[in-house]
Amino acid sequence: MGIVNVTADSFYPPSRFLGADGAPRTRELLETVGSMLKEGADIIDIGAVSTRPGSKMPSEEEEWRRLKPALKAIREAFPALEISIDTFRAGIVERAEDEIGPFIVNDIFAGAADKKMLPLVGRKGLKYIAMHIQGTPETMHDNYVYDDVTAAVIKYFEAFSQKAEENGIKDWILDPGFGFSKNVEQNLELLHSLERLKVFGRPILAGISRKRMTGGSLEETEKLQKEAVERGATILRVHDVAAAAKLITT
Repeated sequence: MGIVNVTADSFYPPSRFLGADGAPRTRELLETVGSMLKEGADIIDIGAVSTRPGSKMPSEEEEWRRLKPALKAIREAFPALEISIDTFRAGIVERAEDEIGPFIVNDIFAGAADKKMLPLVGRKGLKYIAMHIQGTPETMHDNYVYDDVTAAVIKYFEAFSQKAEENGIKDWILDPGFGFSKNVEQNLELLHSLERLKVFGRPILAGISRKRMTGGSLEETEKLQKEAVERGATILRVHDVAAAAKLITT
């Protein structure tokens, strides 16, 4: 899963494709998506809201203003591409589905930030990525104390799986939430016991790329991504597609 952002402040600058005028830099965005596909990306994940610590949350209208032209351009240029949209707002999901048809919803709050999200996803039959996180948009980067971080994540997804069933969500992916409401030591502890999350029988997404637990290093990113795959991750959400594709195939 290759990452592109129509933001000005996502934590990894090369992933940003929002111009100074507040509109997407569409030509550069399409060139990057094309390169990612050639390098081996199966899914392109696009977001219009930065979740880096200290970032300012845009309104829903601003999120859609950034996202709509980028989605339209990507869908026209790559009609068969599987697109994932990184959003926690049901209103964005509804507008995007009207604009480009079915896609994967990548919701870092697993429906907790917008009570309309899970019923909407179930009603539309969309694929869904649910991520483990604690807190709200304002507190999601706070560190939490866990007796056993992996056990806490398992408990979280036991509750989510029940919500998914109640809302008719059949096709969902588990994201343990590396880098969110966990410190570096907790992230590494979670990674080292990732196979425990196989209990749900769901695809596991690992979003490790260039995060604080890697020190921002590509070499360390690759090392941790390799461990994630060995321990059960089936999707890698990455900035460096070629390196990740090589890692998976060697």
